[in-house]
Amino acid sequence: MNGKETARYGLLIALAFIFSYLESVVMVPVPVPGIKLGLANLVVLAALYRMGNGPAALVSVVRVVLAGLTFQNTMMMLYSLAGCTLSLLVMVLLKRTGRFGMAGISVAGGVMHNLGQLLVAAAVLETSALLYYFPALLVSGCVSGIAIGVAGAEVVKRLPRT
Repeated sequence: MNGKETARYGLLIALAFIFSYLESVVMVPVPVPGIKLGLANLVVLAALYRMGNGPAALVSVVRVVLAGLTFQNTMMMLYSLAGCTLSLLVMVLLKRTGRFGMAGISVAGGVMHNLGQLLVAAAVLETSALLYYFPALLVSGCVSGIAIGVAGAEVVKRLPRT
């Protein structure tokens, strides 16, 4: 990795980290706790489309670990890691098919991030009762996924190819 690539990774991770910070201090006014817009996923989408799968995974995981160590506790970081892993895996697979636009891939990523967190929480707490929460998370994942996907498409159009 050369200096230019290192700087690019640093900038993307810093931007995703800042977006995570903003989401930790600005609450979305919805009656269901824990719902977020997923601003950091905007950076992950840009990395996925402009740099590839590996760089997007690196940005995503490093951002989750940094945000977890800074703004959350260890359990919350594990939930976020599960969510980002499932989200990224699904986004990479859907992108590879060529059948989905960025908004569709972002929606799938948002929904899978929520599902990954919910499944880990249900496993840790040893209860399936948490799954009642999934319909609200499905709606929030779709709404935020569309918003992030549309914004991501605009960002990617303006970024140079790497």
